[in-house]
Amino acid sequence: MGIHSPYEVDDHRPSEVSSTRHHATERRTRLTCRAVSTSISGVGILPVVHGYDSTSYGDGFADVYDEWYAEVTDVAATVGRLFGLAGPSGRVLELGAGTGRLAAPMAVAGLEVVGIDSSAAMLARIAAQPGGEQVTALHGDMVRDLPDGPFDACLVAYNTLFNLLDAVDQQQCFRSVAERLRPGGAFVVEAIVPDLGAPAGGDVSVRSMTTDRVVLSVSDHRPAEQRTSGQFVELTEAGGVRLRPWSIRWAPPAELDAMAAAAGFELAERFADMAGAPFDDDADHHVSIYRR
Repeated sequence: MGIHSPYEVDDHRPSEVSSTRHHATERRTRLTCRAVSTSISGVGILPVVHGYDSTSYGDGFADVYDEWYAEVTDVAATVGRLFGLAGPSGRVLELGAGTGRLAAPMAVAGLEVVGIDSSAAMLARIAAQPGGEQVTALHGDMVRDLPDGPFDACLVAYNTLFNLLDAVDQQQCFRSVAERLRPGGAFVVEAIVPDLGAPAGGDVSVRSMTTDRVVLSVSDHRPAEQRTSGQFVELTEAGGVRLRPWSIRWAPPAELDAMAAAAGFELAERFADMAGAPFDDDADHHVSIYRR
């Protein structure tokens, strides 16, 4: 489950924060609330999301995750990529499996899929996915609670690795995965390429708006800490206010490569997307394949 938000910089999973998916850059047109943004920038950096933990993202987004982020990761290309790496009937571990949006199609394709997530609310939705009953769903932390291997491949989809909110946990995640992959096994990391020149500060924008519902995106970007956090504030005429928090600790590809090397991995391939588009200096996403 990866996190998807304005710098959103799922998780997805704040990971989405252990194993939820956190998504950090929604590449969509955003309507900036300029008056509000100006007042926020005038008072300085916004506070972090206090009280946020490894379940916050998944519990906050479970009911809308598949609707909001249906097109974030190319499902068919992801299934094809993992099938090619793991082989027919290969054993695949997905970190931050969330609602099973990727895990279930992989299982339908014939892979043996184990998905772990820190959010019980997310995991409860896997069974409703076509093929979801074939997924072994585990409730736990994607650093400390990984199941025994060996696995042929491991997937951490769109920004889910960034749901781990400090570099120590991110590094340990690489080590934990390495311990569970067979020799030659592949660790597939899908993430944004962060904009290292993005200014610090807060922002408010409109994510969506209908006659009876408005979703605002409130974010706080702290480049010195490699941290971006925020809330989606959902206002409805009938239902009042719903808050959906997210937070990530992002890292550029070079830092992830160093973490991988420290865990005994080598970078085998890097693409701009799951379909295999060439990665270059203009790419805003990367799919990195590390091998033991």
